[in-house]
Amino acid sequence: MILNFYKYHGNGNDFIMVNNINSDVDLSTYRISKICDRHFGIGGDGLISIESSGLGDFEMLYYNSDGNKGSMCGNGGRCAAAFAFMCGIVKEKMNFVAYDGIHRAEILNTNAEKTDFLVSLSMSDVDNVEEYDNYMFMDTGSPHYIEFVDHLAEFDVFNLGRKTRYSEKFHPHGTNVNFVELNENRVFARTYERGVEDETLSCGTGVTATAIATYIKTGKKNIDIHTIGGDFNVQLEKKGEKFTNIILTAPVKFVFKGEY
Repeated sequence: MILNFYKYHGNGNDFIMVNNINSDVDLSTYRISKICDRHFGIGGDGLISIESSGLGDFEMLYYNSDGNKGSMCGNGGRCAAAFAFMCGIVKEKMNFVAYDGIHRAEILNTNAEKTDFLVSLSMSDVDNVEEYDNYMFMDTGSPHYIEFVDHLAEFDVFNLGRKTRYSEKFHPHGTNVNFVELNENRVFARTYERGVEDETLSCGTGVTATAIATYIKTGKKNIDIHTIGGDFNVQLEKKGEKFTNIILTAPVKFVFKGEY
């Protein structure tokens, strides 16, 4: 079966997008893993299928590059919003169903060709942040470990991230791992992603976790975060012990389309 696909990325976190609202595309684990292979397939950090939904404008199904269904993906959600808008499925403001519930998204800006977008996405409330001596742990739609470090540009994210991802503490499901450098001028984050099993250029749920950890350390509610792939803005509120009204904003780009 021929797959009609679109390639999008959100700050370097790249996805193969499929409009499956009026289709029945074969999305087996094996096929997705082959499609996401950067040497023998299209290549991507994951695949996103847009499906019909009775609870929102559409449903976003996210698959990791290993072919398995993933949890919430912040960059994927922003790319899904831009893709659905480009397809004419939604207007600028929308809501959609994802792994962790309903999300609101808005196309804040785009060009005439609908190839470049600025997209905001509401993230799930975070009810619990576990604080330890040298790290924090929370679920922002996906589980995230956050550790503040120095000299992040030279940090061995792959090996140290992989070690933590597979550590006994997070067995059997593992965790995403974020290393964060915090100084007066900026917040810099790098993420080892579970399911991708590598460092990605950026991670939306990881940036969200980084913003919450930064709030805990600094009290800032409007936080700009730099990643290797680009820059994000996160706005949030804290009500009691809950972090709420979390809005993740960053660019999205349509790269190309094709058949596979």
